[in-house]
Amino acid sequence: MSSVNLRHSVRAIILDEDDRILLCRFAIPDPARTVVWAAPGGGIERGETPLGALRREVREEVGLMIEADPPHVWHQEVVAPGHAPGYDGVINDYFLVRTAQFEPHGTMSDNELAAENITGLKWWSLPDVAGCHGPDLFSPRDLAGPLGALITSGAPEEPVPLGL
Repeated sequence: MSSVNLRHSVRAIILDEDDRILLCRFAIPDPARTVVWAAPGGGIERGETPLGALRREVREEVGLMIEADPPHVWHQEVVAPGHAPGYDGVINDYFLVRTAQFEPHGTMSDNELAAENITGLKWWSLPDVAGCHGPDLFSPRDLAGPLGALITSGAPEEPVPLGL
């Protein structure tokens, strides 16, 4: 049996004092010109710990410094060729970061963000996520469900497995 080559990434569920979530707008350069709103984060580089990667990615993309070790709240495995270029899929580990609202602006330039397909940042309320029925997608697709549970119940004892 051949092994599956998955990209291991970390993502931050950044919630402000009003339980709004900060999401990155990814404009995927596929023929359909897909737009996906996803938590900030990215791949773990060789020699990096997951939390080290999380701190680096969040600082680069949105400008937030994560001091404490945030709780690991969700775990997602997507095995789908083409989901992550050069990989058979992705593993996303999500960590909960509570913060006061801030104006997101990371250390990466707009051009550097665009090279990673990030074309915007936006704070979303749970009702806005749940009520969004346009062509844009969320990652995970059912974001409103696990996000609502996280806001209502707080960080789980063990990471909750997510679907696509």
